[in-house]
Amino acid sequence: MNDLQHLKNRVASIDILRGLVILLMLVDHVRERVFLHHQVGDPMVIDETSSALFFTRFCAHFCAPVFIFLAGASAWLYANPSKGPTRDASHFLFTRGLFIIALEVTLVNFSWFGAYNTLYLQVMWAIGLSMISLSLLVKLPHKVVGALGIAIIFGHNALDFINFAPGEWGYSAWTILHDRGFLYSGENFGVKVSYPTLPWIGVICLGFFLAPIFSSKVSREERIGKLLRLGAFSLAALVVIRLLNGYGEPVPWASYDSALLTLQSFINFTKYPPSLDFLLITLGVAFIVLALLEKYNPRKLHFLRHFGSAPLFFYVVHLYLLLAIYLVLVSIYGTNKGIYFGVDEVWQVWAMSIVLAGVLYLPTKCFSHYKKTSQRAWVKYL
Repeated sequence: MNDLQHLKNRVASIDILRGLVILLMLVDHVRERVFLHHQVGDPMVIDETSSALFFTRFCAHFCAPVFIFLAGASAWLYANPSKGPTRDASHFLFTRGLFIIALEVTLVNFSWFGAYNTLYLQVMWAIGLSMISLSLLVKLPHKVVGALGIAIIFGHNALDFINFAPGEWGYSAWTILHDRGFLYSGENFGVKVSYPTLPWIGVICLGFFLAPIFSSKVSREERIGKLLRLGAFSLAALVVIRLLNGYGEPVPWASYDSALLTLQSFINFTKYPPSLDFLLITLGVAFIVLALLEKYNPRKLHFLRHFGSAPLFFYVVHLYLLLAIYLVLVSIYGTNKGIYFGVDEVWQVWAMSIVLAGVLYLPTKCFSHYKKTSQRAWVKYL
């Protein structure tokens, strides 16, 4: 059985898109390893960030929304296979969510710093909590899940005025749901929520709601049309809302003498938590890319399916590979950028990422094959 046959029961466009954003994630994580001396804020400071660095970081904005949206879509596809009876996705979502959170607080956190001085609850935490939330919400009618997802995505910025000081009642819950911050800060150890979860619950619900368009009962032409309309609506809504320079993004945009800098300001959105505008541009582009992948099914991009069908394996392995490479570079060259080792140019970040993608391709492809053919229950969680 060849590799494409191994993937025949998966939706090609979903795996290709997931594989693409995995490689964009790789670029961002290489940046965080060897370009941290030019760290960017959230949103980025236009006057202090080169255009090359801005758009490198901007590309990474698509990763979390696509991962979490497709996690919701995959949950529906799991529950509604093209062949055979429907399945209850609730147990699988709950246990996989717990598994992903366990990875976040153990292997993933250690891979960033080689220590546990601060426990950062980042994207894996958000994915895990979103899956656990969806495991409960799938008991509701399908349209209710969709309405809830849309309401959260469009309405969560209305809650921006709510905040709690550390120690106040509600601080911990609100930090987890909406405002990033420390859950615990001790002398030698801290726990920080980097990815507030409420908007991501909305995204995973939206993915679950829209997933039926990938059903075998929906023709390819109908699916392409719906995806293009969703993308066009999202981007049109973004332009209208952003031009008003009010609701949907806490940081207003400004005009510059340079058209490029004005564009950067216009698309400079808050990620922690993701603003409405952030989600409209990332999901809107994702819908259009999915439509194009459905329409043209480019065989030259099918190598991305292997990355997209084994994302968790790739995620953990690439983090430890980056840690090992960074430690080797520091041992050879020292910390040449203050307290960090770093490279001088953004193009070097991209070049390193391309090389690492090549190095990781075969292991990921082999694991993708193993995951598809293995009968071991634990494999499906990866």
